[in-house]
Amino acid sequence: MTDDRLPGDDEVTFIAAARSGDTARFALLTERHRRELQVHCYRMLANYEDAQDLTQETFLRAWNKRESFKGHATLRTWLYRIATNACLDFLEKRNDRTPVPSGLSDPGFEVLYLQPYPDRMLPEDPQESVVARETIELAFIVAVQHLPPRQRAVLVLRDVLGWPASKTADSLELTIASVTSALQRARVTMRERLPDRRLDWRSPATHELSDDERGAVKSYIDAHERNDLDGLMSLLRDDLRFAMLPESGTSVVTAREAVDGWVSGGLFRRGHDDWRGVATTVNRMPAALLYLRAPDDPGHRLFAIAVLRVVDGKIAELTGFDATDKPWLDLLPTPTG
Repeated sequence: MTDDRLPGDDEVTFIAAARSGDTARFALLTERHRRELQVHCYRMLANYEDAQDLTQETFLRAWNKRESFKGHATLRTWLYRIATNACLDFLEKRNDRTPVPSGLSDPGFEVLYLQPYPDRMLPEDPQESVVARETIELAFIVAVQHLPPRQRAVLVLRDVLGWPASKTADSLELTIASVTSALQRARVTMRERLPDRRLDWRSPATHELSDDERGAVKSYIDAHERNDLDGLMSLLRDDLRFAMLPESGTSVVTAREAVDGWVSGGLFRRGHDDWRGVATTVNRMPAALLYLRAPDDPGHRLFAIAVLRVVDGKIAELTGFDATDKPWLDLLPTPTG
């Protein structure tokens, strides 16, 4: 694999560190790539915990293979290659990392292992294509999971990171023809899964929430804190899509079905009527951290994360994540910490 370039300072320093066994210098040079590699692993795996683990596995493999680095590619490219193949190895061993039928009248599939990605852990450079909003939103992450692992890797390397076919083929030990074919098939599936979305993922895109998005998440929190069922219903599009993870069989396709389910589950009744909310963002999307105070409990405890997709001022998609006793996002356990 080559980048058709001379080694830069990072590559020369890395080679020297590898040859001398300088672990501190090795860590310094590789650590700066952690956040973008973790996002890359997350796109491959849709799971924040797994992405953390596989990023660490990438660094371990890089250390073990350090003498194989000759500077023919950038250090960044070399690490991406290791991370991609680490994810492929992981997926080959796990039979629980594919979407499963929802079991409902809607013929959709659920990604039960999906976890949200905290924005504060994204790379800091907002211009990086690696963090373009369209390629980190939940809909994109879920759509990618419907691709076979190698197609998934090709799509991410080619269409998200913008790698040429030859570089992608080299990284995955495929022919250019195989990469081209895999990419064509992957794009067909993505168009089927994201029929209403912009698919030119490498072009510039906004990262900021719109006024509609900020207003919707504020109103969503206010409705919970006021126990206002009518107000909550008014925020939802009639064709709302709702899912609560990691439970199976919870996807519904109308606002009325969603609200009826929430009410039957006790929403705004005793024990589910003392809410506090904090607005945040995950996956470059508006989200609400919902804290619930149970009877006889002195304080509010983190209950769920609600991630919203807002269209024309109303909530079109709502993905809820059970957050009780789940430390994986390092979120505040109470509204005030």
